[in-house]
Amino acid sequence: MSKSLQIPVGYKSALTLRETQHAIKYIKDVFQQALSFALTLDRVTAPLLVQKGNGINDDLNGVERKVEFTIKEIDCDAEIVQSLAKWKRMALYRYGYKVNEGIYTDMNAIRRDDDADNVHSIFVDQWDWEKVISREERTIDFLKETVASIVKAIAFAKRKVNLRYPQLATTICDVPFFITSQELEDMYPGVPAKERERLIVKEHKTVFIMQIGGKLKSGEKHDGRAPDYDDWSLNGDLLFWDEVLQDALEVSSMGIRVDAESLEKQLKECDAMDRAKYEYHSKILDGTLPLTIGGGIGQSRLCMLLLEKAHIGEVQVSVWPSEMTRECAENGIVLL
Repeated sequence: MSKSLQIPVGYKSALTLRETQHAIKYIKDVFQQALSFALTLDRVTAPLLVQKGNGINDDLNGVERKVEFTIKEIDCDAEIVQSLAKWKRMALYRYGYKVNEGIYTDMNAIRRDDDADNVHSIFVDQWDWEKVISREERTIDFLKETVASIVKAIAFAKRKVNLRYPQLATTICDVPFFITSQELEDMYPGVPAKERERLIVKEHKTVFIMQIGGKLKSGEKHDGRAPDYDDWSLNGDLLFWDEVLQDALEVSSMGIRVDAESLEKQLKECDAMDRAKYEYHSKILDGTLPLTIGGGIGQSRLCMLLLEKAHIGEVQVSVWPSEMTRECAENGIVLL
């Protein structure tokens, strides 16, 4: 068996292929309406590609290779987006959004260096969202309130799906447990970060791990974060317990975004002050861009969780290693 593939013992999808396709649409219809209502968001269109070298593409951990290509009639190279973390904040500024107003969009990306396993694909689809906030709302309490609203929307979608497909049996805990990455490391010293996540999520079912990006007391990071969108003291990951895989499943990464002070601090920490020359970064440093909160919610991962699937390829069409495709077929995991 491929070491990156998990085969749950006795797994069989509760839904047929056709039911699965219907259910995916139903989840997307129900959840995005619930999200829009909960956070006061307008749906907007968004780019699949951006100009190379303009600083607007997400650098993720700074090592992932972007998919890039030349354009016949334009004297520049283009890149497929890795996420819309920076583009959304610029859009709020350009469109004239005010405090407590925001946007969401369907984001499709290619991350060529991502793993291929039960929960990772090189094709990434998210609801990317961003909202203008006031200076007074740049707090942990406001972050927690926003997380709680998103969790309520996800739990609502799960209840609706279970009513339509009664063969689905799991539920979503709609009260998130909050913990910082340092508190989690202190709780499980010497345990790898992903295993710490599994242990805390197994206990509390719905968990938001806060303050991700900086180094912990151990000298290690809980996880990587680019220095130029989230404020590392005001961000986090939302995870749910996946009963099928018996593991923690990260569904969303989000946070209050950097202001001038935190951007400069984090760029210096990452030796990335050269990015200050880009329009996005300079407009944060001079206070032009609005203060915002935002994040991404994985569409395929949410569908996978709500439909009780064992592999993300059961709810999205992508490209997989041939050995993985074969092993899935042999074990009743039908990839789309």
